[in-house]
Amino acid sequence: MMGNLEQTADIRKYTVLKLDLPNPKFESSYRDYIDELGDEERYPFPLDFDHTDFLGMLDRIEGFRSGETVPVGMVSSSTFWLIDNNEILGCTNIRHTLNEQIEHAGGHIGLSIRPSYRSKGLGKILLNMSLNKARELGINEVHIHCHSTNSSSKAMIESCGGVLDSTVKVGDEEISRYLISPSRPTSTEGDL
Repeated sequence: MMGNLEQTADIRKYTVLKLDLPNPKFESSYRDYIDELGDEERYPFPLDFDHTDFLGMLDRIEGFRSGETVPVGMVSSSTFWLIDNNEILGCTNIRHTLNEQIEHAGGHIGLSIRPSYRSKGLGKILLNMSLNKARELGINEVHIHCHSTNSSSKAMIESCGGVLDSTVKVGDEEISRYLISPSRPTSTEGDL
């Protein structure tokens, strides 16, 4: 119980959490975020885009959102940055549709929290905000997947209304596939 109280206190210290489309004013914070990730595997996939040409990277992200420059085998998606006081705390990517591959393993939403902001309850907030954006994009039943060994992700998804639909093997990994129904209550604060 004490952990939940401490987590709530951590969350309330943020000024105004919001989702913003990637834009040039956050370049410094973005570069710090990427440096902080180091060699860690990056989720969602746009965090792997080459950012040496920052404006070029933003154009690439916009091309995915508009659907104008989506590579074969991929789908349109919208990337948003979780912002507090002009600092990027996390990133979410919402796929507008599913193809066979990402319906099998991947789902509609990929997200992550910047390492220095983890374990503060922000993942749940970011997922709730992402679910609301998915609804705005017309996605009614949201597929969200995670590695079955990632107990933190599983707990976060379940706390946001996720119901385990199935598990599948992808190589040596087991993937837990959750569904979140349209009747799920919406929240931007993660039920503080």
